Amino acid sequence: MKVAISLGFVASILPVAHALVGSSWSVTNVPATGLTDITFPLTIVEADHISGYYFAQQYSFVGSGIGYTGLQPRPDSGGKAVLHGVFSSFVAGSTTSDANCHTGADGGPGVSCAVEWNGVYGRTYDLEVKTSGNRAWIGTAIDTVTGARIHIGSYTLPPGAGGIQSSQAGFVEWYPWNGGEPPNHCARLPYQKTVFGTPRTTHTGSIGTQSLSYEYGDCVGQVAFHTDKVSGGVENNCGFRGAAGLVGNVFDNSY
Repeated sequence: MKVAISLGFVASILPVAHALVGSSWSVTNVPATGLTDITFPLTIVEADHISGYYFAQQYSFVGSGIGYTGLQPRPDSGGKAVLHGVFSSFVAGSTTSDANCHTGADGGPGVSCAVEWNGVYGRTYDLEVKTSGNRAWIGTAIDTVTGARIHIGSYTLPPGAGGIQSSQAGFVEWYPWNGGEPPNHCARLPYQKTVFGTPRTTHTGSIGTQSLSYEYGDCVGQVAFHTDKVSGGVENNCGFRGAAGLVGNVFDNSY
């Protein structure tokens, strides 16, 4: 049975202070103990090669808190595009010994993991979240063209945490606003187009759904937002081409 999620509830679990775009997902036939794996296809179709955007999917652990996995553009290096992969736990008591990770998540408890590689814009990366047993979870970005597996990070949840629950939401964030929103900030938002693919899992009989994206926050109706269903998922775009030169200095966030 498909899980119904109200827009009000979804907005309440997404980043609010710098809200931009949200998109809910669900999976059917999930056991009470939660899923042991889930994969989120994600394609950055178009975005300026600068730091600023964060495209992510959230997931909730049974009996515990939430995690994120996602991609962020970065400036080119050596003439090649660079992508930044993120894998985070916001569960207090999470631990890690992974070289790609550190304790703490967005100024609170948890674990943050990240890695960068010469990624390809317009290519789908499967963001795999999978347990290796005993509450340990591994985040991987899989290149759907070459099959390469890029290790993002790993962490272990505290006792009492179970598998991944049947529904949550993803988001698009422009995180330079974390340092304060400048005058006319909505009109200065750089353009982006992404496809949030339909989630999938190896659990027998489970079927994923990705809902149409939606705007929320203080820029609703001001950033040329559009969303539509496409093959394999849901596209969303917003912002304005050429606006990257208007945003001023852009600093990496702490993910």
